[in-house]
Amino acid sequence: MPYMRKRTASLLGLAVATGLAAAPSPAQDYSFLGKWPTSHTFADGTDIGASGLYQYDVNDFSNDDGRLQDARTNRRKYLGFYAKKKGVYDGTVVYDFQGKKWQDVYLRLQSKACLGQDVGALRFGQSKTPVSLEGNTSSSATTFVELALPSQAVYENRRIGVDWAVSRPAWLASLGYYGADLQGDNHGHTLAGRVAWVPLHQASDVLHLGLAASRETPQASTNGLGLVSPPAVRFRATPEDGLSPIRLVDSSTLVDVDHIDRSGVEGLWIHGPLSLQGEYLNAKTTFYNGKPAYRIDGYYGFGSWVLTGESRPYRDGNVGNIVPSHAWGAVELALRYSNVDLNDPGVLGGREHDWTLGANWYLGQHLKLQANYIRAFSDRKGLVVDPHIVELRAQLLF
Repeated sequence: MPYMRKRTASLLGLAVATGLAAAPSPAQDYSFLGKWPTSHTFADGTDIGASGLYQYDVNDFSNDDGRLQDARTNRRKYLGFYAKKKGVYDGTVVYDFQGKKWQDVYLRLQSKACLGQDVGALRFGQSKTPVSLEGNTSSSATTFVELALPSQAVYENRRIGVDWAVSRPAWLASLGYYGADLQGDNHGHTLAGRVAWVPLHQASDVLHLGLAASRETPQASTNGLGLVSPPAVRFRATPEDGLSPIRLVDSSTLVDVDHIDRSGVEGLWIHGPLSLQGEYLNAKTTFYNGKPAYRIDGYYGFGSWVLTGESRPYRDGNVGNIVPSHAWGAVELALRYSNVDLNDPGVLGGREHDWTLGANWYLGQHLKLQANYIRAFSDRKGLVVDPHIVELRAQLLF
């Protein structure tokens, strides 16, 4: 642990130095903490610009019998470009140079500009599939450093396709049809939808209750050597860390898959500086060889308190980063419990539940510092691993 304390002190020292440098004196303006000149708006309202996300993480593990290795490295390095015209269209292209993967790559058209009335928006390209509220939260805006256990296990991630979405003050709905992804993986197709009721929808007073479901039909794939792999799926989750390749719960690869049904129930309540969020997620895998279906499920719930008084922002069925109202930033505390069960007759993927305590410091629009302590409890095929995890993240966003 001395090595970890040294690394922690270094990162916290950097955080304090960054905060002091960013916080302006009364004689200065707030340009560093406010909007950066990364975009240009033309006279007709067209806005073009660049976007970026950089995250540096430190993970420290203990009480893990040496299975999980301490690490510190880049977590994400996104660079993107976008163009948009309010009420008409928006499009973006984003690539992660750390994971070497395409992220959002799409064009979205607003119906009112084409039809004269608002009946929703039509999007073409690669985007997130709708099952999992937490999975659909931007990677830059998550309350905790990593997704909860069931979100990792069930969320399908990004796919290429077309979707329609409509948003009203009291409700929202979406429906999409998707294929593979831009990496050339995940062959097959998915039909997915989401609906939510939002009876409270004010700046700092929100109640969101939603349902989402999808059916994925994977297909066989052929590698560069001409070898054919049957339709397959795999469910797994890290102990809510992002740098270790080890999964304490893992179904392993399941083959001869006919289809996978995913569904979720989601809830979000925001009242001033307080908020609650939770989901129940499940998946049922059906095989075409007569093997019994494989079922998994899990849930999480967390509470958040912004000590400095700000609210978590909500828009179009999702949440974003807190916008500080003080020159020295906003501070948030959060506590989460998550649980996932990957055991079913014939497949012993394991069970795990985690407690995560988090603290976030938001500095202006671009800087965010996060610290998590995780107490994980896992049991897979009789192997019990209950690690303690400390995670730190420094994030730069524009």
